[in-house]
Amino acid sequence: MLLSEARFLTTHAGSLPRPTALAELHGRRSKGEEVDAADLQRAVEQASAEVVAAQVAAGVDVGNDGEQARESFFTYVQHRMTGFGGTSHRSIMRDLIEHPDLLELTRGRRERTKVNLMAAPAAVDAVTYRDTGELEAELALVADAPFAETFMTAASPGIVAAAMENRFYATREEYVQAVAAALRTEYRAIVDRGLLLQIDAPDLALERHTLFAERPLAEFLAWVELVVGAINGALDGIDPARVRLHVCWGNYEGPHTHDVAFADIQPLLYEAHVGGLVVSMANARHAHEFRCFAQRPLPDHMALVAGVIDTTSNYVEHPEVVADRLERVAEAVGDPTRVIAGTDCGFDTSAGIGDVAPSLVWEKLRALRDGADLASARVFGA
Repeated sequence: MLLSEARFLTTHAGSLPRPTALAELHGRRSKGEEVDAADLQRAVEQASAEVVAAQVAAGVDVGNDGEQARESFFTYVQHRMTGFGGTSHRSIMRDLIEHPDLLELTRGRRERTKVNLMAAPAAVDAVTYRDTGELEAELALVADAPFAETFMTAASPGIVAAAMENRFYATREEYVQAVAAALRTEYRAIVDRGLLLQIDAPDLALERHTLFAERPLAEFLAWVELVVGAINGALDGIDPARVRLHVCWGNYEGPHTHDVAFADIQPLLYEAHVGGLVVSMANARHAHEFRCFAQRPLPDHMALVAGVIDTTSNYVEHPEVVADRLERVAEAVGDPTRVIAGTDCGFDTSAGIGDVAPSLVWEKLRALRDGADLASARVFGA
């Protein structure tokens, strides 16, 4: 991971707004409808070029393709791997079930999304990586990206196994390991291309109030241990410094009253063979957990991408708010050179689902840059 001795670098968690026409194409393809491959590729290439330029204009140091080539942050694997078909039955988040009036209030969000993450394909046969054609095409999109460092996201084996129902493997553990073995192809290709790999693993927090909502905490923690072990196996031979791990509690507006405490999962996250963690720290439910890094310091080899921008609200953070958040995190970590300014999650994790208006996404990323500069002046004297 690129770090700086002189200032706070800025990045984000991966997905950025897709043009409406591209979101429509992804949605149709996700449902199994016929989509002209050339039309989709042209739309992806144009959107990717535009989103890279917009990131540069907003002052993003460590950027990506905004996931324009993917329908969502994890269901894209159905197009790259064998074994998926039918429809999963995903549990609704426990906090939302308890508040049906909120579900009614947010019905419009569900209606505008083009890819239903709650009804993803299921594993109905052996899961393997089919071929790298789509992956190679996506890697080419950022071959000449003008960032200080370029990253590319890839799904965690845990989020695939949790949200894409198992109807083939004898056990959940066997399914997780099979998905991890398949994803190793993607992880290795991204790193071999010279990019920073970001593994998206919301399952390491989110599944506490979904898959394990009615189970003891110990069972959920065993899940986290299983997935971290599977990730480590998939990363065997890859330099941890070329990998960062993104963990969140679900990128949706809700009460989040059943979120697992970061302190409960923190020791297990430290076991991941990665050079950095990307953690939600701006939202109202987890903003206080910067203190965890003072109480249980980061391992010496790890950096922290601190979420200091909320990705579910159209409030644009004041740069002073961003700076204050960064300064608190840096003090807790004890070394500002190991802290990068980031966002809580992606802004369009599934085509069309974004809660933040596209124009405000770029306002927020500019505020991220401005706030990081303010904090840099105070902390580094930059």
